[in-house]
Amino acid sequence: MNAAKVFVFAPADESGESHKRLREQRCELIMGKPAWDTPQGSNEAEIAALAAGCDALVGTSIRCTPISRTIMKSSDRLRIVAKYTIGVDDVDVEAATELGILVTHSPTESNWGGVAEGTVTAMLTLLKKSRERDRHLKAGGWRDPKLQGTYVGARADGYAGLTIGLIGLGRIGSRVATLLRPWNVRILATDPYVPDAKFAQHGVTRVDLPTLLRESDVVSLHVVLTRETRHMIGAPQLALMKPSAIFINTSRGPCVQEPALIEALLRGQITGAALDVFEQEPLSSDSPLRNLGDKVLLSPHNVSNNVGSGLGPGIRWATDSVLAALRGEVPDNVYNREVIPRWQSRFGGASVWAT
Repeated sequence: MNAAKVFVFAPADESGESHKRLREQRCELIMGKPAWDTPQGSNEAEIAALAAGCDALVGTSIRCTPISRTIMKSSDRLRIVAKYTIGVDDVDVEAATELGILVTHSPTESNWGGVAEGTVTAMLTLLKKSRERDRHLKAGGWRDPKLQGTYVGARADGYAGLTIGLIGLGRIGSRVATLLRPWNVRILATDPYVPDAKFAQHGVTRVDLPTLLRESDVVSLHVVLTRETRHMIGAPQLALMKPSAIFINTSRGPCVQEPALIEALLRGQITGAALDVFEQEPLSSDSPLRNLGDKVLLSPHNVSNNVGSGLGPGIRWATDSVLAALRGEVPDNVYNREVIPRWQSRFGGASVWAT
């Protein structure tokens, strides 16, 4: 009986349990380098050589060398590229679709739900001046008018409350809306890929992006990184925002033109920003963002990292996806769903081990 060849392009399973599962199912594993998770260097030729003749590719983020058309074309047997993570911006999804290859991801609630909770935490930290109050008291101070926070929700005395703008109403954006709904705030959102029914379900008003930017007191970004969303927030968009507004990005760094955001903060075009992601990661030691004090709240791309989260759930899910695809079955978390009919005509019902 034939063995299936699986290339673990960016290993992250320190327990080895997923590797054991794959080997028990008669999979031959080719192991990549954990260092490929870092953004430095390019290893396309080496990765393509290792992927040659493989039935499946699986791994975590691979920032040094995305899974390109060249890598995927190195095997005419390739059925699936499975990610341990939610994001697939390090996979050429368009090329995979053209080649008839499934791309799966692992949107585990413990991760994306953590991003939503972290977004609300960042918003409240900035609005309520939690850091400033803590620092002031520890330095020996007491009440100070400068420490006045911002009331979030509408009140019976006529205070209208804040307007929260969500760019993207997918899993994370809609969870943020759900978390904020009891706060009695006005929530706007823009998302061309979400039906009106979902806006209504979450009590959100659909608007276009310029309207959202002009009217929101808090603008929070919740999009995946695509050609369409890369640098979607730049100087023209920031100029539309209120000077009192804050900007939050817990999605992907390259969706924002970082120099434009820094300039907007320095010039007071907006009041503050909370960032968990950056254009270049890790954030360089000389980044101006590190010197903006309380204008920014920074986090090292780990807002989703909470008890019960991390890569563990995604590793298990991606492993399930690989085994399903190798059996000739469509996994439940296909990102490029438009490829499914073509994939089924090629591999549907055909087990690798039976060929």
